[in-house]
Amino acid sequence: MAAYMRGVMCLFSVERNVFLTQRSGVLVESKRFVRGLRRKPVRVLFPENETSKVLKPPLSEQNVWRLKEAEVTSAGGHPSTGGHPEETESVKSRSNVQSSVKHVCVSKDQVDGLRFDRAFPGDKRLARLVSVARSRTFREHQGKILLEGRRLICDALDAGANPQTVFFSTVDRLRELPLDKLRRASLVKVKFEDIKTWSELVAPQGVIAIFSRPDPSRMNFADRSHSVPLSLICDNIRDPGNLGTMLRCAAAAGCHNVLLTKGCVDVWEPKVLRAAMGAHFRLPIHPSLTWDDIKSHLPKPVTVHVADSSCEPHRSRETEVIASHKPSKAGDYGWVSSRPSRRNTRYEEYDSDSDAESDDERLSLPRVDTKLYHDSWARSPTALVIGGETHGLSVESVQLAERTDGHRLFIPVAPDVDSLNSAMAASILLFEGRKQLLKLLQTSGKKRQPKAERQVS
Repeated sequence: MAAYMRGVMCLFSVERNVFLTQRSGVLVESKRFVRGLRRKPVRVLFPENETSKVLKPPLSEQNVWRLKEAEVTSAGGHPSTGGHPEETESVKSRSNVQSSVKHVCVSKDQVDGLRFDRAFPGDKRLARLVSVARSRTFREHQGKILLEGRRLICDALDAGANPQTVFFSTVDRLRELPLDKLRRASLVKVKFEDIKTWSELVAPQGVIAIFSRPDPSRMNFADRSHSVPLSLICDNIRDPGNLGTMLRCAAAAGCHNVLLTKGCVDVWEPKVLRAAMGAHFRLPIHPSLTWDDIKSHLPKPVTVHVADSSCEPHRSRETEVIASHKPSKAGDYGWVSSRPSRRNTRYEEYDSDSDAESDDERLSLPRVDTKLYHDSWARSPTALVIGGETHGLSVESVQLAERTDGHRLFIPVAPDVDSLNSAMAASILLFEGRKQLLKLLQTSGKKRQPKAERQVS
């Protein structure tokens, strides 16, 4: 009996273990299923017989949008072929907006009917601006000049110059310019910090423009009724400040035109422009001329005078030559360049047996008399030659003065003073020449008036 009871209890325990094992599997797996829902997992695991199935969480509208956007990006900006039409169109519009933001670097705006661009970092037009400002070769080859400041740009536009690109910092700065003359120009809005970086001024005005290189024959200069028959010839002026000051004085004195030889500094150099204060657009300026070209730009007849600061007025050329015991060369006279042109140099015959002249050839200098600056020297159409302070006048200029019966004009200064600045000497001589020419015109007008009255009577 004890053995039977022992066997029944063993069988019951085995069946119970099997039942509990099966039930425990259900209970444990069901608990795992419930715990999985509460933990918000990435995926939910089912019991062992369904482990291969993966249940994804329900997709919200935001998740749907992200999936569609990912499909658009992976397809190269085009939506996939599945899904609803409305979602496809929305994805299309969103992708177009994103592509426009990525690829469009310049946005267009308008001011008083003119469209302008907004510059972006790395704009090549800004690098071109610096090239125009600093490189004479670029300005000459490309035919472009750079102007900075409202006044200078307005003077250029009034004279008929052709603007190409205008950089400005604010719309108010742009409105200060005559907008009707900027219809064909490209307008670019940039940051003031960038303009301050490019500008050579201490206080930039916030507007810079690139113009086509002006042609003096096509420019519309201001009222020329106050001009006099007086021309200024700049001979080897290499200092930008001096050249700009001379141009400003020539415009103020009412000169007919200004002629520059090939040895002069570029007339469109930024320093020259600043010193001239708009004189470039008030009278014709002809740069880089040979002496043959200069003759063609002068009226006929004309008298050419040269500015001389190296001798006293009472000493004539013959006295200087007698006082010199050495062979005379152009460099022995401070008013003549020590580097004359070989093809235009004339030499006197000399005795080959003379020891005094065997080492060097004697140069035949032009015979030009000296005259004080306030004496009467401007009595007809006149041209004044101003030489550079480094090399002085060229031999060709003095030869031209000799052929036209000109003089060496001398400005006396106090003792122990070397000479005047070339720009200051030019201003004194130009205004003196203007005074003499106006006096001559007034005198001739008074003489003609009685004769005309007699004809009327």
